[in-house]
Parts: sequence; C-alpha cells; structure tokens
Amino acid sequence: MSATPPETPTHPPVPQETLRKTALNATHRQHRAKMVDFGGWEMPVEYSGLIAEHIATRTRVGLFDVSHMGEIQLRGPEALDAVQHFSMNDASKLAEGQAHYSALLTPQGTFIDDILVHKLSANDYLLVVNAGTCEKDYAWIRQQSQRFHCHVSNYSSYYSQLAIQGPQAMAVLSQLTSVDLAAIRNYWFAWGTVCGVANVLISRTGYTGEDGFEIYIPADEATSQRVWKEILEAGRAFEILPCGLGARNTLRLEAAMPLYGHEIDEQTNVFEAGLERFCKLDKPDFIGRQALLGIRDGGGPQRKLVGLEMLERGIGRDGYRVLNATGQPIGAVTSGSPAPFLKKNIAMAYVPMEYSAVGTELAVEVRGQPVKTKVVPLPFYRRTR
Repeated sequence: MSATPPETPTHPPVPQETLRKTALNATHRQHRAKMVDFGGWEMPVEYSGLIAEHIATRTRVGLFDVSHMGEIQLRGPEALDAVQHFSMNDASKLAEGQAHYSALLTPQGTFIDDILVHKLSANDYLLVVNAGTCEKDYAWIRQQSQRFHCHVSNYSSYYSQLAIQGPQAMAVLSQLTSVDLAAIRNYWFAWGTVCGVANVLISRTGYTGEDGFEIYIPADEATSQRVWKEILEAGRAFEILPCGLGARNTLRLEAAMPLYGHEIDEQTNVFEAGLERFCKLDKPDFIGRQALLGIRDGGGPQRKLVGLEMLERGIGRDGYRVLNATGQPIGAVTSGSPAPFLKKNIAMAYVPMEYSAVGTELAVEVRGQPVKTKVVPLPFYRRTR
C-alpha cells in the first residue's frame, strides 16, 4: 500500500484573510498542524501524519476539531412538521434525546445536503449540517419552513464541536464528566458537565466507523482550548493523537460513509447513493418524495455506488475514470485512497447497474493506464461491536 496521503477534499482557494477559523486555530498552529482551506475554513489536515492518526483512531483514540460543522435549530409548535417536510427520514419516530441520519432533498430526489437531526424536545430540533453548505442549507431551511409556526436559527458560531473517536473514546471522556456515557446508545445524546463546562451536549454518532462521542461546547477560544488540552491530557495513557481532516477522510472512506460533493450532490438521487434505508417513503409528503416514488416504480436507478478494491499497483483517486473490460469509460471515482488500516487501495464510484455486482472486474484509469479493480461489498470496514 502506498503511504501517499489521499487527496483531501478541497475547494477553490480562498484568500487567506477571508478564511474562517475555529476557536482552536491557534492551538492547531502551536502543534504545527498542516493547515488547509476546507469549505472556506482554515482547518488542520494532519498533525503527526495521516497514517499514524488513522491507526490511532482505529486502535486507540483520536481527537478531532469539527467546529466547522454547522448547527441549525428549529423551535416552535410546528418544528416537527417543518423537519418532516424538508427532510427524508421520519423525525416523528425520534424520542427525546435521540438523533438520526437524514438529508435535505431537491424536488428531483437529489441531495442538497446530508444532515443529522437531534430531537431536543417535542418542539425543538437541532440539525447538524456540513460546513461548506451551511449558509445554503440555512437559507433553504428558512424558506421551506415559512409556512410552519417555528423559528429557524443558525447557531453555528456558538459551538465548538470536538469529536473523540476510537475504541478508547469512552475511557478518555469518562475521566472528564460524571455523565454515564455507557447509557448513551448509538445515535443518542445527553446533557452534562464536561471539563467543568456545564450544559454540554454529548452525542454518540461519529464519522469514522468507530465508537465515539461529540461534545458541543461554547465557541470562545479560552474554553475551547482548555477543553482540547484536558482531553489530550486525559488520553495520554491511551496514546491519544490529535487528528486532522486527512485521517477523518480515510476513516470515513473505509467505513463507506458518504461525503457531500463526492458521493452525494444535487445530481445524485437517494437510490443511486444506496441511502434509501434512511428515506421513509411511507411518511406524509416531503420534498423529493414524488420523484423518488417515480424512480422506484419506474424500474429503479440506472447507476449505483459501489466499492472498488484495486487488484494491481495504483491508487484510484477522486475523479479518475472507471472502465469496463473493453476499456470503455462507464463511471468515475467519487472517493479513493490507500486504506491505512486495511492496507489496500480502495475507492467508491458510480457505475451502471449492469456492472455493480460484487466480484465484477473493472479498471480505473490511473495516469492514462488501466489498473485492474473489482467490485467489493460496502462498507470496506466494519468495527467489532
């Protein structure tokens, strides 16, 4: 397996003075993190090295600054009605303190963004959205919620969000809070004091394929930097590592978690992405439902997201062409890199349905040369529970 870092998702260069910074920016620089532009934010891509950070998270514990993510809150007597209208999962099934994966869809059943929905109370919902789409999402949610009795607020600047991920995440965080972390089930959350900071939302979701927690703390620099340092100190015995977006990307790729702008976008529908299990077509009408019913009843999608494992030396990078057995282009890689834990080169790509069966041999065009690959089941990695 090549040790070459993957091409971390980037966006068009933004002048340095206009890049947004999290409250931990100075801390990242003090630790000599390599900083990059990600969705208009200056973020750490790696500290001690992508592979070391990836392996630490898979086998021990890693700490991530994900404060660039957006937080949008809906409150009011018809907050649930609004969420049901503009998102594809069924939020009426959520209990207080529970979260689920969902998405905002266009009328064509394609993705505006994927989101996490947290039910804070009967009339109060917190949505976590992607950094690069936050302003777009906020404007769209406000527009779609106008006919409902609820307030829509963008609280993204109020929160620093830290993710403690890996098999030892609970052992580390339990030293810093009296909250019973074991009682927080996967995709649930609780409130409590962490590092002396009161009213912290502690969720158990994650974007690495590992167990772990996210904590939402005030976004002031003093609090954020103190909590970051205390987590690293508590994790010292477990060889915790601060981790950047590079490892976050390879971790989520091994776990086959979609990334907006790669696996999902406004040209990709729910069935193509293989995310129909999160789309509740039996709930009352929501944006995109009619188009998706038409696709389902019209024979299904024409293409499918598949996993690829490289059979020859070569890395299938984002955007590389996928070829059939006769060398004809049939699709493109959406995400691809070496998989540090699995020690193989992997990728995800959209291909026509007739090429999507597990075991199908294809090729990825790498620097003008076809490199053999085969379709494998997703996810590439699944943690032992």
